[in-house]
Amino acid sequence: MANNIIDPITAGLKAGWQHIDASTLESDQHFEADVVIVGTGAGGGTAAEILTEAGLSVIMVEGGALKSSSDFNMEERRAYPDLYQQAAGMKTSDKGIGIFQGKSVGGSTTVNWTTSIRTPDNALAFWAQEKSVKGLSSEILLPWFEKMEARLNISEWQYPPNRNNAALQEGCQKLGWEHTVIKRNVKGCWNTGYCGMGCPVNAKQSMLVTTIPSALEQGARLISNAKVTDLQHKGDKVVGLTATAQVASGTAASLTFKAKHYILSAGAIHTPAILMRAKTPDPHKQLGKTFLHPTLLSGSIFDKQIDGHSGAPQSIYSDEFVWKDGAAGELGYKLEVPPIHPVLIASKTIGYGRSHADLMTHFNNLQVMIALVRDGYSEQSRGGQVRLTDSGFALDYPLEKPFWDTARRAFATMAELQFAAGAKEVVPMNDGVAKQLNWLQAKETIANMDIGLLKTIVASAHVMGGCAMGEDKTQSMIDSEGNSHYFENLSVMDGSMFPTSLGANPQLSIYGIVARNATLLAQRLKPSIKL
Repeated sequence: MANNIIDPITAGLKAGWQHIDASTLESDQHFEADVVIVGTGAGGGTAAEILTEAGLSVIMVEGGALKSSSDFNMEERRAYPDLYQQAAGMKTSDKGIGIFQGKSVGGSTTVNWTTSIRTPDNALAFWAQEKSVKGLSSEILLPWFEKMEARLNISEWQYPPNRNNAALQEGCQKLGWEHTVIKRNVKGCWNTGYCGMGCPVNAKQSMLVTTIPSALEQGARLISNAKVTDLQHKGDKVVGLTATAQVASGTAASLTFKAKHYILSAGAIHTPAILMRAKTPDPHKQLGKTFLHPTLLSGSIFDKQIDGHSGAPQSIYSDEFVWKDGAAGELGYKLEVPPIHPVLIASKTIGYGRSHADLMTHFNNLQVMIALVRDGYSEQSRGGQVRLTDSGFALDYPLEKPFWDTARRAFATMAELQFAAGAKEVVPMNDGVAKQLNWLQAKETIANMDIGLLKTIVASAHVMGGCAMGEDKTQSMIDSEGNSHYFENLSVMDGSMFPTSLGANPQLSIYGIVARNATLLAQRLKPSIKL
């Protein structure tokens, strides 16, 4: 990379930002502020900027390390262990679904693929009608989406899609299916295609280079490598937080925090896990009900180079099949493509030894489609459950017959589209399935293939739910403005607030809804401030 790229984190730290790497502490420490925010992803970063702008003192506590563009060298071998939960190897308890989730400062916004989509109207209407959510219509949210789109330079991608995305577009055009150009949160993008390994040129408008630096400029404090281990509470109030420094060896310092208000933004697995560990009230057993967008993959081989590792990872999507049968009807799925990098794709393709080697031999001609299944809208797709274990947490996520029926339909859809786009061979990512040479062969194979747990590749990068919002306490943990039903000084501001999955990539939904909720909170904590 060019040597003249300014690293905003390095420059900010030299200028005096208040950052403590807890792993370097030699003794226990105590901190106090108006607001303590746990987590620095889409929710925590957005809330930190808004609350510091309101004049409140803010501490951000992050379990991961502070990394910056100087650390991002576009190598998978370093990016996955450094920037992802469990080195990108996290799985559900039955090993049926692989889960990608960020873990450094900035959370998943540091490593996501920049796709920015407003909350679908169908999801908002379902939440209002079935999940007791109030005040979150698309009209009410419009100014908040516009605010965050302007703040994070979110706009429609103006350049031609790379050939991986172009195949999705071409297939949709030939079949007459709906497709849309994606909005991305980038500024000065070099179009390298390595968004998943951290942006080395700071073009991605993640929390790492936008709201977190803004909050630090205004006096907020950031404490990294500090994992929250306890949340103390008494009556209807949270009275403190405890964290432990993350150290490779030796004695870890203990950190305690006291604040007027506490915000959990640790993500849709860790936020409910923190509340469970603290034995907070959950009389209606709603805590930890989680949704993933379980995702299927279909590979295809073209007789031309696709080079899916190069160029914007996602720039085209199709919603042709997401809401076809209504929100509560048959499970729908969104069509997108992933970036194609060697380790990522090799770990998500099928076959062993010679057959896998043969597939990877065609790496540069490989095009990959994904179908994200919309879950959480009926008894037939209830999502999963976070639970505590002796060593941490587990996510139970049973995939039942309605999902597998939908998976079979999604495989057929993807194969039809790939052949329509010009693929010479299609490989549904399901154990025991050979390359398919035409659409008719694929259609018959997919209709009869042995599909199911540990036979079918299923992955997800969208962890949602776990601490759902709504006014009805029997089906939610927080109200529609993010405030805890059980503690007057606790809010939840991250993807765990969603009462179902979204049917769309979640980052812009978190930005918009948290921007509204953090602004309402700032006005409540400091009424004299006009925002």
